[in-house]
Amino acid sequence: MNRKKNTNAVAPFIIGIATGLYPVIFYYSNNYTLINSFEHFAKFITFFLIVPSIGFVILQKIILKRSFATWKVHIYAFLNVAAFLLFIQLCLYSSVQWVITIVAFLIAGLVARFLSAHLKKIVVFQLLLAFIGLFSLVPTLYRQLNYSTEWMKQPDGIEDATFKIKPNIYFIQPDGYASFNMLASPTYNFDNTLFETFLEAKNFKKYPDFRNNYGATLPSNSSLFMMKHHYYNEGSNFSETINARQVIVGDNSVLRILKNNGYSTSFIGQKPYFLINKAKLGYDKVNFSKEEISFITTGLEIRKDVHLDLEKQLDILPNNPQFTFIQIISPGHITSKSYDSKGIEGERLRYLGKLKESNDHLKRMILKIEEQDPNAMIIIMADHGGYVGLESTELTTYKTDNLAIRRSVFGSALAIKWPNSEVPAYDSELKTSVNLFRIITSYLSDNEVYLEQLSNDYSYMVIKEGAPKGIYSYLDGDGNEIFKRHKNGE
Repeated sequence: MNRKKNTNAVAPFIIGIATGLYPVIFYYSNNYTLINSFEHFAKFITFFLIVPSIGFVILQKIILKRSFATWKVHIYAFLNVAAFLLFIQLCLYSSVQWVITIVAFLIAGLVARFLSAHLKKIVVFQLLLAFIGLFSLVPTLYRQLNYSTEWMKQPDGIEDATFKIKPNIYFIQPDGYASFNMLASPTYNFDNTLFETFLEAKNFKKYPDFRNNYGATLPSNSSLFMMKHHYYNEGSNFSETINARQVIVGDNSVLRILKNNGYSTSFIGQKPYFLINKAKLGYDKVNFSKEEISFITTGLEIRKDVHLDLEKQLDILPNNPQFTFIQIISPGHITSKSYDSKGIEGERLRYLGKLKESNDHLKRMILKIEEQDPNAMIIIMADHGGYVGLESTELTTYKTDNLAIRRSVFGSALAIKWPNSEVPAYDSELKTSVNLFRIITSYLSDNEVYLEQLSNDYSYMVIKEGAPKGIYSYLDGDGNEIFKRHKNGE
């Protein structure tokens, strides 16, 4: 009787809070940049805390006062543990894995059968986990609250640039498409002649040694669209940087320049990777609605036909100039996880197979644009290289003195179809992505004054192993090896 009395002393509301508190803290600590919106906060509090709490209260007041009352503690224990494990699963995988779900229910059943008398201890343990989780969450929130936007400020009046010519602009980004010279190097050992010949026949100018300043999609693109360096926001996350998605698809210098010159803007993505934190959009049109994007997602689960969406846009071209950003999630890069690696050669072959698919996508898009918008400016620029030469991307943050590997990470494709094939003499300054749109703006406005504020062409890497943890210059302005720790303000 005493045991039953003690377990019954656990308020159903507290059981519900304990069920979801640690999972929500865990998810925010590890995925904050994916969910840093009020919509996410409201949804997560409701899903992880309010619903479980109300559910346990309803169980007590409506169901468990009837014929199941003698099983109350067992039912509490089963539902608490089952829901807790299912929440953890969602936090880890962003989806329901049926094998893991079955195991979770089996564990919950065993707990309910043999450990229900210790429900209070289980709840206390869950609350202790949540308390410990705060030691990770609080620094994350602190960094967000102290996030400085100083790096976004332009050193000149480029955002007020007035274009002398206003062609429709198609910016196509094939994810992870290595630079043309890297593809021909021993590291990739790929003959890309057919596609590169196609580009030349379509009056594209190739920039074979082009590279990015950052080796991952989000830091690369946020720097690209602000035309400035952020140095990973002085953080330690290689692939995620604070507010990167807000910068890329929200308010940024490039979109301001375009809109000030009367451009309508569109984003067409194969997957909603840039949209998953539901940031306020700076584009006039986007091919994904908020309703299509789950609140718990990696942004890689759903896919759209970018060719169909592009054709719809090309069918109705308005009189005002258009800027269209098209993201293709290929060829991508080698595997992210070491356990999934096929080895250096196996990953090279897997990457090159996806590269061929990417070439097909690009050819099809170029032909369609040329057919319906022959005077357009077309920019093909990848966000980073393919990481070929490594066994997995997990090794990217390990210091390496292999120059070919460094160039494999940063070397990215760039080819531009300049209007009327009028290539500006200063296109020799097109070395890295941070300066791409500053040079494009100078060209369209016929004003070289904006070239006076080009950013440095260094490439930067977050290093976690092989040297003191920090942000380092990895390639210098000419693409040569350098290894110097970046210090804030330098």
